[in-house]
Amino acid sequence: MRNSDNTSNKQVRAGASVSTFARIERLPPLLMVLYLGLAAITVMFTVLAALYISARLANGVPTSTHPFPRFFSLSTIVLLVSSYVVAQAPRLYARDDLAALSRCLLATLLLGSIFTGLQVLGWRELLPFVSFQGQASGTFIYFISALHVAHLLGGMLYLLSLALRVLHADRDAVRHLVFIRNPYYRRQLRALCTYWHFIDVLWVALFVIFLLFY
Repeated sequence: MRNSDNTSNKQVRAGASVSTFARIERLPPLLMVLYLGLAAITVMFTVLAALYISARLANGVPTSTHPFPRFFSLSTIVLLVSSYVVAQAPRLYARDDLAALSRCLLATLLLGSIFTGLQVLGWRELLPFVSFQGQASGTFIYFISALHVAHLLGGMLYLLSLALRVLHADRDAVRHLVFIRNPYYRRQLRALCTYWHFIDVLWVALFVIFLLFY
């Protein structure tokens, strides 16, 4: 009886292991590449944030004498709103409402552009107070935030491409039906939402780090 119980337990564990690998194998290539990319981005920004904190503490001045750029705070609010807007996209897709979906995607694109503009204004606001020479922490603020904007711009290009496809499909009943029934477009929309939310969470984390060690 004991041997049979051990055998059955091993079979259960083996079955669970097989099912896990099976789920990974069934994961679409688009989402697999996305998740691997997000993991790499997470590692990169974690290292950069750690270097920034280390450089900031090494300066011996844990807080700055000048205010934190208010445009960084405004841009954070804009990005949070954009994340809420793009979160409506799957619901609109499920309702077969491509007209509303296109407006949702374009609104997200507009908010992303506003975020980028506010980031530039934040850099200009910070420039008179932070020196790039002899103060590595100041350089990290610009580099990390600029690198984040670069990743956001990549998402905005993908967003623009998808929005144009939605607008094109909405002009014809046949293309509309093909777009809605094609699982590839559904995965593209899912990948876009996942990436956009990730970029949002990433900036919020960086923003908190900047505030705590500014």
